[in-house]
Amino acid sequence: MIGRKANVGGFLNPSWMRKNMNSHSGRMFSDRKWIVPFFASLLISVTLLLTATLGLFIPSQSDEPLPLDAVSFVKEEDSSGFFIEPELRSSLKETNGVVKMEPPRLAYLISGTKGDSRRMMRTLQAVYHPRNQYVLHMDLEAPPRERLELTNLVKADSTFNEVENVRVMAQSNLVTYKGPTMIACTLQAISILLKESLDWDWFINLSASDYPLMTQDDLLHVFSNLTRNFNFIEHSQIAGWKLSHRAKPIIIDPGLYLSKKSELAWTTQRRSLPTSFKLFTGSAWVMLTRSFVEYCILGWDNLPRTILMYYTNFLSSPEGYFHTVICNNDEFRHTAVSHDLHYIAWDNPPKQHPLSLTMKDFDKMVNSNAPFARKFAKDDSVLDKIDKELLGRTSRFSPGGWCIGSSEGGADPCSVRGNDSVFTPGLGAGRLQQLLHSLLSEEILKKQCT
Repeated sequence: MIGRKANVGGFLNPSWMRKNMNSHSGRMFSDRKWIVPFFASLLISVTLLLTATLGLFIPSQSDEPLPLDAVSFVKEEDSSGFFIEPELRSSLKETNGVVKMEPPRLAYLISGTKGDSRRMMRTLQAVYHPRNQYVLHMDLEAPPRERLELTNLVKADSTFNEVENVRVMAQSNLVTYKGPTMIACTLQAISILLKESLDWDWFINLSASDYPLMTQDDLLHVFSNLTRNFNFIEHSQIAGWKLSHRAKPIIIDPGLYLSKKSELAWTTQRRSLPTSFKLFTGSAWVMLTRSFVEYCILGWDNLPRTILMYYTNFLSSPEGYFHTVICNNDEFRHTAVSHDLHYIAWDNPPKQHPLSLTMKDFDKMVNSNAPFARKFAKDDSVLDKIDKELLGRTSRFSPGGWCIGSSEGGADPCSVRGNDSVFTPGLGAGRLQQLLHSLLSEEILKKQCT
């Protein structure tokens, strides 16, 4: 009966509260036996609180600078302010009382189409490292036998089987490279990488016509020194002719609805520019942090989904989606570094189509200090020159510190796998270090998302 009177429809009954408070308040305050234990417990609580607070803010007498070899990848001359930052604390691990930095891990998407299975394998082997994660996707234009060939090539590799860090996407998507289907495929690959591995730090997308200009040991060694909150994404605000040619037209990508590739369809209607966010454009090739791509997938403030819906009917959406999301978010916009880490030779004018790279471009590629280049024709002789002179690749993989087998008699040194956190960087590491120092200068960073 008391319970029914006190609780009406899940809420306290006000009349019951007033009646019972009046009847018990006099009795409670007339009994003063509770006062002594109350103040005793209060005094003890305050004492403990003050002790804990002072303990947090009084520096320990044992706090000494870390020895130079405590973080194995740090160089004393790295004083730009962008190397070994507090953001890396989540990557620090304590072993026997010495704090050591955990080297980064990369997650790659390598995509291709009809006739690209062998090229995809060559690119995969050139960028392979046991620390990393790899997803391969052949679009629906490739015949089933070629997708099966790629799957069998991966399954037949003993290293891939042992490490289990290479996956071929079972679902082949129809990809229209100027439409939103490419973004949809990229987001699906990112979702797979997020689900399958918890450890990687950056996402990189490559195509079968891309190729590295330095080893993964070079790349991982240099990025071990870098704070893990920078997103490398070439970007600029849409202006000029691109506003009328790309932002205002409404296109339909049949790849979203059909099973056969066809050209984009243009509608006769045009739309006004959005007012709730600014439009940005840039290179479709990116190196994005795990935290940013998680935001794009989860979209806890709904901005990524809103922008994704907008780019569903946008020409060349792979050159605008990630760029617009990152530059309209206060948390991430200051992490955007305007470079795609590629060397690309463009036609001139109007710089809309990349030229195929050949032997005559070799020196320019090396001098760019970029870790990747595109695009290359299938089995062009310049790829062999890159393998020999830049990657030191004589067998399956570009060799690194993890390859501890013998190379005598043409044997594969990577057939015996050692510690994957031991790197043997070469000249490529020095080139990449120069590039990052120029990209992370204060003058350059002030121009982020402008």
